[in-house]
Amino acid sequence: MIWDDIGFLLSKNKYNENSLISESYTKDHGKVTGIIFGGTSRKIKNYLQIGNKVYLNYQSKSENKIGFFKVEIEQALSPLYFDNQQKLSCINSAMNLIKILTADFQKNEKIFKLIEDFYQILRSDHWIKNYVLWELELFKLLGYNLVFENVVEKKIIGDRTQYISKSLTDKKIIPNFLINQNNEPIDLETLLNGLRIVSDFLDKTILKPNNLTQPLSRLQFINTLK
Repeated sequence: MIWDDIGFLLSKNKYNENSLISESYTKDHGKVTGIIFGGTSRKIKNYLQIGNKVYLNYQSKSENKIGFFKVEIEQALSPLYFDNQQKLSCINSAMNLIKILTADFQKNEKIFKLIEDFYQILRSDHWIKNYVLWELELFKLLGYNLVFENVVEKKIIGDRTQYISKSLTDKKIIPNFLINQNNEPIDLETLLNGLRIVSDFLDKTILKPNNLTQPLSRLQFINTLK
């Protein structure tokens, strides 16, 4: 089996002294795992950064055996944020979510497009808010749609609108930006609250039923915002 594709590097781990095992999310083949021979060499290791867009030539003797990649850089995206710890951590978190939540060789062009959109988000003025909404869109594409309007009660307090979860055991204030998506300024504590609520949904609805835990990279990203 031989094919060429473009994709985003999701992970890389040392295989032996000279090689890596990597995972990439590709446009036409979904998530694919393969060996990069010579991946630790000075020639290519610098552009094998998590989140970079790469051109891949994949070869495998059969569908049941791990193949190997020949890799060329398509677009060096992660290095743009080497001096911004929050955004670099966000890249690692986003790519790790794609890695653990998607299945091998399951093509989904909407998810591929969502990864492309992710880098537009990092360049936006309200990138943290837009990233939280990006995660919800990812979950929706994977079949886990959280419609906040169906799980909250609306209250008018003075001249402000407030949304409260309908849960009988755990009433929470749901940040307005998760329901009314607009460009109003949002303070950091509200954004962190939104991330915690999305984390709770991710944990209870997606991760635990599949015997998974919160990715360390996501927890690290949240910690960089505090």
